[in-house]
Order: sequence, then C-alpha cells, then structure tokens
Amino acid sequence: MESRTYIRKITESTCNSYGQVFFSRNRLFALLLLAVSFIDIYAGLSGLLAVVITIVTALLFGLDHNKVTSGIYGFNSLLVGLGLGIYYQPGPEFYLVVLLASLLTLFISVAMEGVIGKYYLPYLSIPFILSIWIILLAAKQFENIGISERGIYTLNELYGFGGQKLVNFHEKVNMFFPASLRLYFLSLAAIFFQTKLIAGILIAIGLFFYSRIAFTLSLIGFYTAYLFYLLLGVNLAETSYSYIGFNYILTAIALGGFYLIPSVWSYLWTILLTPLVAILTISLDPVFAVFHLPVYSLPFNIMVLLFLYVLKFRTTGKKHLKEVYLQQYSPEKNLYYDYNHRKRFDPQHLFPFRLPFNGKWTVSQGHNGSYTHQGEWQHAWDFVIEDTEGKTFRDEGEFLTDYYCYEKDILSPGYGTVEIVEDNIDDNPVGEVNMIRNWGNTVVIKHADFLYSKMSHLKKGSIRVKKGDTVKPGDLVGKAGNSGRSPYPHLHFQFQATPFIGSKTLYYPFTSYLVFKEDKPALATYDIPKEKEVVANMETNELLRKAFGFIPGQKLHFEYNGSTAVRGHVWEVKSNVFNQSFLYCPETESKAWFFSDDTQFYFTGFEGNKKSALYYFFLAAYRVYKGFYKEITVRESYPLHLVYSKGQLILQDFIAPFLIFRHAEFSLKYKYLDNPVIPSLIKLESSARTYTLGKTRGKTIRFSIELKEKGISRFVIYERDKIIKLKCTD
Repeated sequence: MESRTYIRKITESTCNSYGQVFFSRNRLFALLLLAVSFIDIYAGLSGLLAVVITIVTALLFGLDHNKVTSGIYGFNSLLVGLGLGIYYQPGPEFYLVVLLASLLTLFISVAMEGVIGKYYLPYLSIPFILSIWIILLAAKQFENIGISERGIYTLNELYGFGGQKLVNFHEKVNMFFPASLRLYFLSLAAIFFQTKLIAGILIAIGLFFYSRIAFTLSLIGFYTAYLFYLLLGVNLAETSYSYIGFNYILTAIALGGFYLIPSVWSYLWTILLTPLVAILTISLDPVFAVFHLPVYSLPFNIMVLLFLYVLKFRTTGKKHLKEVYLQQYSPEKNLYYDYNHRKRFDPQHLFPFRLPFNGKWTVSQGHNGSYTHQGEWQHAWDFVIEDTEGKTFRDEGEFLTDYYCYEKDILSPGYGTVEIVEDNIDDNPVGEVNMIRNWGNTVVIKHADFLYSKMSHLKKGSIRVKKGDTVKPGDLVGKAGNSGRSPYPHLHFQFQATPFIGSKTLYYPFTSYLVFKEDKPALATYDIPKEKEVVANMETNELLRKAFGFIPGQKLHFEYNGSTAVRGHVWEVKSNVFNQSFLYCPETESKAWFFSDDTQFYFTGFEGNKKSALYYFFLAAYRVYKGFYKEITVRESYPLHLVYSKGQLILQDFIAPFLIFRHAEFSLKYKYLDNPVIPSLIKLESSARTYTLGKTRGKTIRFSIELKEKGISRFVIYERDKIIKLKCTD
C-alpha cells in the first residue's frame, strides 16, 4: 500500500472511530467529538493514541480494510483510551499500558465479531467494557502508574486556565440550565469521559446537526429514565455522580433510529425499554461495586442485544418494527430510504412475471368472474384477442381458425421448471365443452417454492416443453386452443401454490405491462389485469436497451457547452464484490448505484457530490423502461435527503417517524422516435419536482436525454435560469 493511501486510510478510520460512538459517519460531527475529547487534553491524547494503534495494527494484520476504515474496530479502543486517560496520570508506563490495552481491545473486537456476529448482531461496546475492566483490575498492582486527580477541583482548574472570568462563566452556565438538563448534558459528556458541562453542550449541538431524530431520541431516552427514577423514588445522587444517563441516551438512539427504522413503534418501544435499562443499571451497580468496577455501558449493551436478538424470532408484526438492512449511518437516511423503498420496491421481493403472450390481448374474464372464476379459484384470467369492433373472431366464428387467438403462441411468464404437461386432449368444436377433462391441455411451471403458473385450454399437440425442462420469460410453451371446458378458443391463466392441474388459485401480480385505452397505452406495475382491459407486454426498443445497458469497464466521456458547468467529465461503470453495479465519477468521487435488465433501468441510490453531472443524471434517468411508447409517463419518488438540502428537512426530520409532508417526484416522458422499425434517434424528457403538502414548492429541474446508435448522445439540464449541455464524445 502506498504511504499516501496508508495515511488516508488511517485518517479516515480515525475520524469514523469517533463518529461510531454515536453510530455516525458524519465527518464534521466526528471532528467535533475529537475536539470535545481534548477538553481533558490528556484523556484526548490517550484516546487518539489508542485509536491510531488499533487501526495501524488492524491494517498490518490484514483485516478487512472496509471494516477498519468504517471505524468499527477503532471506537472501542477510543473509549478505552479515554477512560484510562481520565483515571491515570500520563507517563511512559501509562502509555505502554494504553498500547497494550489497544491491542487487547482489537483482539476482543474481532473475537466478538465472530461470536456475536454469526447471529447477525452488533458487538456494540462490549470490547471496551471487557478491556477496561481487565486493565482496571490489573492496574491495582501497577505501582508506577498514578491515579489522576484532574477534574476533582474543577473550579480551581478553570481558574488556573482562564482566571476568575472563566470561573464566573462556568457558574453562570450551570445556573442557566435546570438540574435535569445539566444532568442530560453531563450524561452526554460522560460518553467521552468528560466531566465539564460545556462538553455535553457541544455534543448536544453536534448531535442536533448530525441527526434531528437521534437528538430527539437522546432526550426521550434520558427524560424517560429521569422520570422513572423520580416516580420510584430512586436516589439520584448516585446517578448524578457517575452520569450513567448515557446508557439511556445510547439505548434510545440505537433502538429508536439506528438498528430499527424510526417510527411511532420504535419511539414507543424506546420509552418502554428505558425503565428496563434503568432497572439493569440499578441492579448491576452494586454487583460490580464489589470489584470496584463501574458498570459503564453494560446496561445499554444488554438491552440492545437482547431486544435485537428477540426480533430475530419474529414470524409476524415485521411491519411495525422494521430492522435496518442497508445501514446508512443516519436515522433520517435510514427512514427516507425505507420510505422510498416501500413506495418503489415493496413488491419487488415478488417473483417477476410478464404476460404469457405477445401482442394485445383482452381480459374476457378476470378475478371473481361472472362464470367460472369464483370461490377458491377466483384469482384467474381468461385472455382472448379482439378486433377493433370488439369481436373475437372473423366471419361467423363457426370454425376454430376463425378466432384470432387460436394457435397464437403462449409463452412462459417467468423463469422456472416445467412441472406438469398434459397434451393429448382434442380441441372442442365451437360451442361444445369437455366437462370430464375440463382444464384441457395444460402446462404447469414451477417458479419457486409454493409458486406455480398454469396455462390451460392449449391446442392438442402444440406444447413444446416437457416435464423437467427449464424455461425463461418469453420461451414458447405451446399454442392457444380450445380443449377442456372451453366453448371457444381462449387462454386460461392462473398462479397457484401447489403443482396440480386442479389447484386453487393464488393472488399474484404481473411485474409490468401496458393497458390500452382507446389505443393509448398506460403503464401498470405490480398490478392485476382487470376484466375488459386490453393488455400487452412492453416491447424492448434496441436503442434504449443499448443506451442503458451499462457494462462494467465501460467509460462515458462528456464535454460541456452551456452557460455554466457542473463537475465530472468522465463516468466509469463499475461493480462491487456483491455484484452491485454503479456509475462512478472519479473527479467528484460520486457513485450512482443502478439496476438494469432487459425491460428497465433504474437507480437505487446516490452518494457523493450533488453538483456533479452524475448527480443530475441520477435525477434525470431515475427509472427508464426500455420500450418506446410516446404516450406513457413514468413516475417515481426520490429519497428526500437526496433532493432536499439539510436545512429544508429540519422540520421534516423531527416529525418524519410520524408524518412525511415533503415529497420529491420524478417523471419521464418518451418524446420522439425517428423510426419505429430501425430507430437512430430517441429523445426523452424528465423532471425532478419537490412538493410540500401536495403543493409544488421549491425547485423544478427539467432534463432532456438524446440517444443515438452508440448510446447516450446528449444530456441537457434546465435549472431555473441555467442551461447546462453535456455532449457524450464516445
């Protein structure tokens, strides 16, 4: 590793180690916490030294660089260093102990990751507790390390540092705040082993700017415990002495907004669990006092781990308390991503299905139909083809071949394995039915456990698959016919949970399809075709498919020609070890994560510079379906924190767990196609709009994207009075 890269990793890891104490990766907040730790300069120096020793050791050991950089190994050592720096006088012997304690904490952290991590649980600050207890017990025999007397005579220290004016200011600050609020600030300060009120005030300010939700939860956790103590008549003197209120603060932030999506339920559970943390604190304190050991953050660790472990055993109620699976290291981001994900992708855990045919078909009978789709077999469809007059046949319709759908291709709706094939039943003459083998010629495909599709009334001898064949979406299965209980040619289609021809139906949507009204298409996603609707699959346009089929290793070069410029001239297509794809701008170190398949392209997230060209492209091409239909409009919602500024979201952040009143909407229209058969130019127009309480507010940004045979040709941004033009030079 190059020395410059090595130093950068150490710096980033150190910064994140401070932020991790409050579950944060906010760099400014971390720097504030670093400064606060130096209010006691020797404690601050000891803490910083412990972090650097741990990080350097972890890198030399070859531990996962991403984990090291995230600060999850460093923050426990930071706490150990701060704690030892407060307790003992500095000196050569002391710093040797700090070095050894840092190594011990790292080893315990890695061990805890293996032991607790296999249950998908965090090890929190357990390594800190175990390590500092071991050192404190051993230090009783260390005669050359003296106990620190700093902080015992606070006013004398202040007088020596800044004179009588600073002492008077300190007393005024103390008198300005009520007793409970002073205790809240001191409890915050105690997280970094500080004893001065100003430390807690600075942390509270930093916490507010880092996360309004975390700040609110810190107050809820602390004051719930405070009132519980008063209610039960517990002596607050001991609490005031040790400032163990930080257990309630950290528990509230961890469960109310970090490991769980902030919500009414997470807030209620925070209030309910806080008294349990208080009981743990009160009961454990005398136990460890026998060994002259503080309980530190042990109650916080016990309650958070117990609660998260219990959540692993839930079989119902997961919508009330939702665990964070993709950690954003911000309660607000966790909430806004989850809110946006539910609106965009909640159905995407469903198996993707397309309609089982090409072209336009009409739903002659839908769910809970008038004739046969009833009771336990109500979730099914009958599909036919109609002409402009609504007729399903030509001439008089006396012969099977008169019907438009007869002998049309029936296709696999998704990936799967053929489970059942029935292909020896004769087609009925028009008007007659087979009541004995009423399903007729049928194919059943298994797509997943307890998920099958069934296509019935197929033409005898037309089925092109056999049991055990694997199929993909669009593969030919057979031809539409008139076998079984079918008086005229049509396709019966249903989803079911069991692999039998007569199975009960299952309610399950198609992923995306077009609905035509007066020959104008509208896009339906994760929906159920309704009776009398004319539906069709979206046909892929080769130009769109190629333009948004980004391949890892591909580079896009741009040049600007506009009234102003945005940063980022080159984008690279990359993928990570989890096979997740993203566009990367080296100049701004920005990433736009995306998903692309044969039918659609969409962005899933963005991180980096919001003044970069890549950010504007993220807004402009938020979701693009790869079929050109001039009449359709694609609409989506953005995560709020990716569109609004932090200042615009301050009020929303406070009430976000209860109400979302700000919205950011994406819309895209397919404006121009030069040639439907052999296209060489496509123009798309999109916009990003913000709304408050349903009314248009703030900015509206418009975009145009031109696609040519080589891919993206031109990208234009219209923002207020600015026009920014980017031309792709590849």
